[in-house]
Amino acid sequence: MAKSEKKKEKKKGGWLSSILGGDILANDVFRQQWKLMVLIMVLILFYIDNRYSCQQQLIELDKLKVELTDVKYDALTRSSELMEKSRQSKIQEYIESKQSDLEIATTPPYLIK
Repeated sequence: MAKSEKKKEKKKGGWLSSILGGDILANDVFRQQWKLMVLIMVLILFYIDNRYSCQQQLIELDKLKVELTDVKYDALTRSSELMEKSRQSKIQEYIESKQSDLEIATTPPYLIK
């Protein structure tokens, strides 16, 4: 009868007090499955870490996309400035402003075969 009295005593306390008191960890099911519980906790930690690192990589990817867009626009601006400065009329104006001895060719270029 001592066993039945202990069972009644445990039921009387309630499941909440057994969880908060730590008595649930002394239960046979938990003692037999402690390795599984540890494995589940380790997998949960890996899941949380993986999600955090994925979020960090997405933030870095967004920053790099913005930087790439800025660099593309900068390259386009520089290319257009170079095209403008290398036009024949701009080169001719520059040479005339410096009063150089260079002149525009009057004969067209020809190919030597």
